[in-house]
Amino acid sequence: MRRLRGGTAAAVVLVFAVAGCKAETKTGSGGPEQTGGGGAALTAAESLTVKGRAPKTGYSRERFGTAWADTDSNSCDTRDDILKRDLEDVRFTGGGCKVSYGVLASDPYSGKHVTYKRGRSQVDIDHMVALSDAWQKGAKYWDASKRIALANDPLNLLAVDASTNRSKGDGDTATWVPPNKSFRCTYVAAQVAVKKKYGLWVTGAEKAAMEKVLRTCPGQKLPSGGNPTKAPSRFRAN
Repeated sequence: MRRLRGGTAAAVVLVFAVAGCKAETKTGSGGPEQTGGGGAALTAAESLTVKGRAPKTGYSRERFGTAWADTDSNSCDTRDDILKRDLEDVRFTGGGCKVSYGVLASDPYSGKHVTYKRGRSQVDIDHMVALSDAWQKGAKYWDASKRIALANDPLNLLAVDASTNRSKGDGDTATWVPPNKSFRCTYVAAQVAVKKKYGLWVTGAEKAAMEKVLRTCPGQKLPSGGNPTKAPSRFRAN
């Protein structure tokens, strides 16, 4: 079992059991919370609005604000919050924010053992719903505050093996799922939860792919929690 630890503003942390697409909850801070009865993730996937993918025109990372903004005002940036939450054996540099070392004992995307050392790109913080994908499915029409919130929401963020993550690009469920089959239900349920929380739509192919995965784990619950869908007014985006 792989435990999410430490991190951002008070919520309930999801502890992923990567075998069999099951999950349980444990009190903590900063991560998503499993809600709903059996089949909640599949039911939510079935309810998502279907539209075509909008043009990528106008997209840039800067449209979602400065990377890893401290939107929860805990004096640590979002990247370090997620590293603290997801890594084991965490060590810090200069206090309790800047993570210098940690271990992904079982990377959710690949199943590999991955060591994080600051300055070396063996661990990425993945936006499970990629920002470019979100842009093409509704986010281009939002105000900056909502885009900044999505980019820094712990519900949408996960520390993962960098090399595996970079094969994903900005793909949705129709084009990419984790090679680690035992994590696919949890991954897709998280994408569904983010899209439902923020009102993003899905393509027909994406929705079909989500439902196909979730039908293999019909009891999969839907995570919730994370940060508000509006960032504090002091944050700006281009």
